[in-house]
Amino acid sequence: MINNHEIDYRIIGEEMQYVEIELDPNETAVAEPGAFMMMDDGISMQTIFGDGSQQQNNGLLGKLFSAGKRMLVGENLFMTAFTNVGQGKKHVSFASPYPGKIIALDLLRLGGRVICQKDAFLCAAKGVSVGIEFQRKLGTGLFGGEGFIMEKLEGDGMAFMHAGGHVLEKELQPGELLKVDTGCLVGFTHGVTYDIQFVGGIRNTFFGGEGVFFATLRGPGRVWIQSLPISRLAGRIMQYGTYKRKEEGSILGGLGNLLDGD
Repeated sequence: MINNHEIDYRIIGEEMQYVEIELDPNETAVAEPGAFMMMDDGISMQTIFGDGSQQQNNGLLGKLFSAGKRMLVGENLFMTAFTNVGQGKKHVSFASPYPGKIIALDLLRLGGRVICQKDAFLCAAKGVSVGIEFQRKLGTGLFGGEGFIMEKLEGDGMAFMHAGGHVLEKELQPGELLKVDTGCLVGFTHGVTYDIQFVGGIRNTFFGGEGVFFATLRGPGRVWIQSLPISRLAGRIMQYGTYKRKEEGSILGGLGNLLDGD
């Protein structure tokens, strides 16, 4: 039986948010390496193998299999556990890695399972299982890109995802279909059917600028969509960082920069 630690929290900030988690004595929160921001005195920080969930108490073989799947997709083998070993309530905070929003997930109210992009997980109450969800359909596997290998959060406690830009939370009715850019999909509840669809038409394929495939989500269930995937943000930064005007240094080049506001 799953028994997650019951943590209280508050999300602070607007564009660059962080989540402050309140821990009672002996309560623990787990996070991916690099998410930690600050903590009160009296909190013990420990590196653990896996996520520390109850599901991993099944012997060395089970732990190695779970860790092997995480390593296969470039995830960390270890997580960091933060435990209140003092007296009274203590606080530990975890920061978002880039501009966007932190999404609080009460897994008990969401059916015990949420599937999310593998870089969306931020932190969770100890007892939440953080595993890898492989999509079984061939089309999804070959062409899904960011959407192929997902992360699954299972349990009955609180977990926190991070998404870029503005976040839309949408409730899909039974049979309702939503088509989304694969990078804009943050996560969905376990009742949603997920697949990859080809964007037909020769002009769409070569001149559409939106890629050749998109994700299809069919209800019932809840989905979270982000307006700014990290891959899109990184690509735009690289574009501006490496771009150089051919006419730079000439009078026309200077005029062009002036008109651009540079």
